[in-house]
Amino acid sequence: MPSEIKVPNMGESVSEATVSSILKSSGSFVKQGDEILELETDKVNQVLYAPETGELTLQVQKGDIIKIGQVIGTINPQAVDQTSKSSDKESPKLPEPAFLPSSCNGTAKFTKADFISSLQQPAASTQPTPIVEKETNTSRKKMSSLRKIIAQKLVEVKNTTAMLTTFNEVDMSSVMSIRQKEQESFQKKYGTKLGFMSFFIKACVAALKEIPEVNAYIDKEDIVLIQSYDICVAVSTDRGLMVPVIRSCEQHSFGEIEIQLSTFAKKARDGSISVDDLKGGSFTITNGGIFGSLLSTPILNPPQSAILGMHSIVKRPVVINDEIVIRPMMYLALSYDHRLIDGKQAVLFLKHIKQMLEEPSRLLLDL
Repeated sequence: MPSEIKVPNMGESVSEATVSSILKSSGSFVKQGDEILELETDKVNQVLYAPETGELTLQVQKGDIIKIGQVIGTINPQAVDQTSKSSDKESPKLPEPAFLPSSCNGTAKFTKADFISSLQQPAASTQPTPIVEKETNTSRKKMSSLRKIIAQKLVEVKNTTAMLTTFNEVDMSSVMSIRQKEQESFQKKYGTKLGFMSFFIKACVAALKEIPEVNAYIDKEDIVLIQSYDICVAVSTDRGLMVPVIRSCEQHSFGEIEIQLSTFAKKARDGSISVDDLKGGSFTITNGGIFGSLLSTPILNPPQSAILGMHSIVKRPVVINDEIVIRPMMYLALSYDHRLIDGKQAVLFLKHIKQMLEEPSRLLLDL
């Protein structure tokens, strides 16, 4: 009896994928573990393998959008591999003429000279070419499957949530001072640099404990409160944005978090990141500051209800104790789903992060 090939679970927020390439054609004989096809989502690519040996029958084509759990083909284990057996000799087929001459209108004969002439015609190119708009000097190209999925998800978030963004700013002097003072010792102990992200992750965990509604999501008519602190960190790659998850951040030290961040960044950029690395997560941090962004309104990472945006650190004049001083300042942005999180909660959440970063000793003392 043929066994079914189903689309596997590819992450908590992934409901569909696109067939990006067919690696084994329908009707071919495959062995257990052979690569059959590749699926593409807005988070990761996934290769499907043959669950057993037999004849493959596919029910999808390249470019099809398929659902998680959908049957996309079968394998018949009773089939016999015919590739090693010599097949009956077939008569060679003559190439079809590239055109019919104008004289061949249904009554005239297609002569030998016409046939030879047709073989001399250049073959039509199979390579797609951009459509050039001559008047406006523009060109067109097909949107990639990954870009289509990203576009669909972004529009879906805008249409299904009541997303708002609130802002604050933080004086990064204390964090920068600790990094400068302890960087050498930190690198010797952990083998990686002490960055800003570990401070922000720790500050977010503290704020999530104070405002638990931010660490929740809406499931139909229910509010699901998450008891762990699994923080997603956006990582930019050539293929797009990857969002790996650092789990149970409340249990990890600064060094352990920085090691995981370094590992995920390397895996995301060399293409070795797995679906499990991207599953779940209760809150997301994205840092547009590494590209020079001064201020932005980040978009939610569904089904999560909030996302924190970090930005560039810029020296600016600020008033402290009635005096104008120059300090390294960063704007913070918190986008949130107003269906679940009230404005007061969002503002208090951001103020708590600001306090933790401006007084990092509170992070170490868990205050």
